[in-house]
Amino acid sequence: MLEQVLIFAISLVANIFSAASGGGAGLIQLPVLIFLGLGFSVALATHKVATVALGIGATVRHLRESHLEREFALLMLLSGVPGVILGASFILQVPDRLAQVLLGALTLGLGVYSLLSPQLGQHYRPSHRSGAARLLGALVLFAIGVLNGSLTSGTGLFVTLWLVRWFGLDYQRAVAYTLVLVGLFWNGAGALTLGLLGNIHWPWLPALLLGSVLGGYAGAHLAIVKGNRLIKRLFEIVTLLIGLKLIIG
Repeated sequence: MLEQVLIFAISLVANIFSAASGGGAGLIQLPVLIFLGLGFSVALATHKVATVALGIGATVRHLRESHLEREFALLMLLSGVPGVILGASFILQVPDRLAQVLLGALTLGLGVYSLLSPQLGQHYRPSHRSGAARLLGALVLFAIGVLNGSLTSGTGLFVTLWLVRWFGLDYQRAVAYTLVLVGLFWNGAGALTLGLLGNIHWPWLPALLLGSVLGGYAGAHLAIVKGNRLIKRLFEIVTLLIGLKLIIG
């Protein structure tokens, strides 16, 4: 029972931060699962299933605001889900240390870039929605999907910043798309793939799922109420912490 309470509390905290900043639940949740005795592949599969619940909790809150555009949501689905399946299919067969260090350096760079760009994501200015620019945006989403399926820590943050930087979304809208499309559909595809190819530690899932749903809803509510400036600050904190954690190991 104490173990279940600990897992629930960790999941709740991790997913509140993730839902408020646009990603990063794996910073806390995945290492804890490994520390408590799960192997990397089992911890990854178990965590990925739990992050689907984060998407459910956040979706319930964000759909009430009606910020999502159906056509743009479809672009994210068609671009990202194939990448997630591809990444999840090969991660169980390859060493991950070098990839984690490179991912950590890139994640750290996201936080530094946001810090050095005070007005980034503060206003909604949609751009690159047609032609070659839209195709390039979709290809980058596919590449992030591969990372999302293979290395779970922080890749939602990549999506958030790409939506802000390339497609002109403000942080609040970008986080909504990330949590609904990545949290629910990308992670759902990854969880299904990893579940079929690997193993899930089922006894811990109820506590993880409950913490993820409640944390996702609470974090999404915090992001909606507080707005772009708080989201930007949380995004920077989470990216810097995740980047350092992945590099240090």
